[in-house]
Amino acid sequence: MTQKVKVCHLQDVPLREMRCVSLSDRNVLVAHTAEGWFVADEMCTHEDARLCDGNLNGTLVKCPLHGSRFDLTTGAVLDDPADEPLNIYQVITEGDIVYVTLDESN
Repeated sequence: MTQKVKVCHLQDVPLREMRCVSLSDRNVLVAHTAEGWFVADEMCTHEDARLCDGNLNGTLVKCPLHGSRFDLTTGAVLDDPADEPLNIYQVITEGDIVYVTLDESN
């Protein structure tokens, strides 16, 4: 079963910026890039560090704690010390609202 969950309004995250957003059952990172909108788990998979406190460069986010980088298009780890990918969510924009699609697997 899938459900569409509201994340934020388009104007909440300016172009080339990211924010952490609390949903009812999880915290996510929302990034607005020239390539589009991306939503992923907010915590680095290496240690407890909020990725929204790191740096965004295109679709790459860098952890503020140990420098691991993740590709927001796939969740792939690009740099050590992290070795687990990020959970990435399917994004839907309708009107001025950003949604994610959640299912039982995420």
